[in-house]
Amino acid sequence: MFFEGFTLDHVDVGQVQLRVRHGGAGAAVLLLHGHPRTHATWHKVAPLLAERYTVVCPDLRGYGQSSKPATDAEHAPYAKRAMARDFVTLMRGLGHDRFAVAGHDRGALAAFRTAMDHPEKATALVAMDGLPVVEHLERCDARFAAAWWHWFFFGQSDKPAERIINADPDAWYAATDEHMAPEAWADLQNALHDPQTVHGMLEDYRAGLGIDRRHDEADRAAGRRIQCPTLVLWSQKDDLEDLYGDPREIWRAWAPDLRGHPIDSGHHMAEEAPADLANAIGTFLDGLNL
Repeated sequence: MFFEGFTLDHVDVGQVQLRVRHGGAGAAVLLLHGHPRTHATWHKVAPLLAERYTVVCPDLRGYGQSSKPATDAEHAPYAKRAMARDFVTLMRGLGHDRFAVAGHDRGALAAFRTAMDHPEKATALVAMDGLPVVEHLERCDARFAAAWWHWFFFGQSDKPAERIINADPDAWYAATDEHMAPEAWADLQNALHDPQTVHGMLEDYRAGLGIDRRHDEADRAAGRRIQCPTLVLWSQKDDLEDLYGDPREIWRAWAPDLRGHPIDSGHHMAEEAPADLANAIGTFLDGLNL
């Protein structure tokens, strides 16, 4: 069944309201989705982890059915720092003062910022298919521009991409339901066909090219590092390793207590290899005795 045993809520966290599913028992783990998904991407992974952990799966601000706040010139309402504050407030409201945070794709950026900004809250970090945004941008070359050109298309504000995407979202996203339960597929389709959600998702990228990068640069200049144990996972059939080599080598500068390995999957690993992913996360967290 779809998220069997989980509760669906809409939680006010101050500036925004987050749609969230939560269930299970034990130490808490927060699962953060990527673009253009919603929390429903975790529909196969979350129940497996909930056998021994409390699992919380929100829609990020701007995504799914969470709020889409008005933006500003710096796109600060969509900065990962703002998202991190959302998560700390959300978890406190659900009774979890400390928690592990795991994010995929854009969610990896939000998870990283949560661990950086709130070291007293983060018991562990899992980053899937992602690096700190400054590391991506400083390594941008012709291969990156060819493979991940959408970062810069999404990031334009003078000639916004929303008009092009909303003209035919099915053609743009070309999503398939091959690995998704019907409920998860329907949730994704609702998101992709909502112009406000498309705008919110692109604001995430606009923040990534500017204010998020500046936050990373400031942390690096100050010598700040992740204080909790960190697991890095990446999809073998995606292009992260093709672009950068072993991503652990980049993460070492940010995470002193680091481990990681690839997952035999395409990009959407939570849908394509849920058992392997849940086992990787669970084994990591089990070893920490949270």
